[in-house]
Amino acid sequence: MRYFVYILFSEKLNRYYIGATKDISDRLEKHLWNHKGFTSKAKDWVLKYSEAYELKSDALKRESQIKKWKSRKMIEKLISDNR
Repeated sequence: MRYFVYILFSEKLNRYYIGATKDISDRLEKHLWNHKGFTSKAKDWVLKYSEAYELKSDALKRESQIKKWKSRKMIEKLISDNR
């Protein structure tokens, strides 16, 4: 099984959201429709970036690393460098 780190963007909120999951399309659907919490504030989330990992622990480590950046510039650089 593969696990993914993903970055979503909402134009309405002008914010990024970083997460980890084993099924990106299912997770995005939940963010858009059946969700409470931060991502429920907008319904225009778009997948901007993802990375695949064999181990869930590696995906969670990477998610944590990106979140610790607390830097929009670094997130946008990661996205643009991988297009």
